Amino acid sequence: MSQHRRTFLATTGAIAVGGCVVPDFDPTVTDDRDSTADRDGDGGGRTETTIGFAGDTMVGRKLNRQYGRPDVDPATIWGDLQPRLESLDGVCCNLECCLSTRGEPAPGRTYHFRGDPEWAVPALSAGNVRFASLANNHAMDYGPVSLTDTIDALTEAGIDVAGAGETPAAARSPATFSVGDVAVAVVSFADRYVGYAATDDRPGIAHIAPDPSAPETQRVVGEAIERAKATNPDLLVASVHLGPNWVERPSGQLVAFNHWLVDRGVDLVHGHSAHIVQGIEQYGDGVVLHDTGDFVDDFGVKEDLRNDRSYLFEVTLEDGTLQEIRLVPIEIDDGVSRAGEESAAWLRERMRARSAPFETTYERDGDGLVVPL
Repeated sequence: MSQHRRTFLATTGAIAVGGCVVPDFDPTVTDDRDSTADRDGDGGGRTETTIGFAGDTMVGRKLNRQYGRPDVDPATIWGDLQPRLESLDGVCCNLECCLSTRGEPAPGRTYHFRGDPEWAVPALSAGNVRFASLANNHAMDYGPVSLTDTIDALTEAGIDVAGAGETPAAARSPATFSVGDVAVAVVSFADRYVGYAATDDRPGIAHIAPDPSAPETQRVVGEAIERAKATNPDLLVASVHLGPNWVERPSGQLVAFNHWLVDRGVDLVHGHSAHIVQGIEQYGDGVVLHDTGDFVDDFGVKEDLRNDRSYLFEVTLEDGTLQEIRLVPIEIDDGVSRAGEESAAWLRERMRARSAPFETTYERDGDGLVVPL
C-alpha cells in the first residue's frame, strides 16, 4: 500500500466500506469495470491494475480424466469465465492439490488431491494465474516428492509460489513479483495439516497456529512479514489457509489473527479453507477477505451451503492504492462458469448477510457486487 494511503487512513481513521446498498436491478446489465485502455494509463494519466483473488483451486482427481485427454483443451476448464480472467492483470489462488505423477498417497488421509502437471499447469496459465499459495492441507498428499514437483512445475511456467519449500525458511519466504504496474509480495501460511509442515530434513508447508498471542506465531509470521516489507511492495498480501471447512463465518480467534496481520503491515488478507465464501471486512489500513471459497474442483455439493457457488474477487489498485473490490459470481461444475441469475442472487444475499457483522455494505454491480475502498 502506498505511503500516501497509509497517511490518509491514519489521519481520517477507519473508512466505512461502501456507503449504501443499491437495490437489485436487471441482472443482464453488464458491469462498468474500466477498459484496458484506462487501466493502461490512457484515462487521465491514471494507472490501474486489477488482480483477481480466487479460493481453493483443485485441478486434480477426476478432472485429470476430463481435461487431461489429448483431444481436450485444458483452457476449457474456465468455461465462459476465461475472457474475464484474461482481462485481468493477473490472478492469485490457493492451489488445493499437488501437481505430480510421482509419489504415494499419504497415509491416514481421507482425501488425496493430485493433478497431472501436463494439463493442469497449462490450464492455470490459461486462467491467467500468476501466483499460487501452496500452504494448505493437500500440498503433500502424495509425499514430499509431489510437493517439490509442484513447485518446479509452477515456477517453470512463470507462476510464483509461497507457503511451501525445501526447508522451514524456504516455506516461509515471501513471493515477490509484479502484476501490471504493481509490485506484490505474498506470505502464505496454513493451520492444517501439521504432518505436512516443513522440517529441517524434509520439504513441507509453512504451518502455524493462528493465535496472535502465541510467541512462536508472532515470531514466525512477524519475520516473514518483515522480509516481505523489506522488498517495498505496493501490495503486501497474506494468503492464509485457516479454519475448518463448511463454516459461514470465521471464529473470533481467526478474526483477531487476520486483524493482527493487518496491524503488522499486511494490506490484503486472502483467506481460504472453508470451501464457502465468507465476509469482507475493512479493518485499519487493510482489507480482509475472510474466505474466498472455492474456485474450481470436483467436490460434492452441500445443498445447504452451496459450495458450488462462489466469487472471483477482483481487487483494483490505482497508482498502487487500493480502490475497490468487485465480486464476480461464479458456479462450479467440474469447471467454472459465470453464475446464472438465481445463483447470483443467492450469492448476493449470502454475502451481504455474512459481511453484516463487519458493517460492510455493498453496491450492486450487474449480477455481482462492489465494495469501494
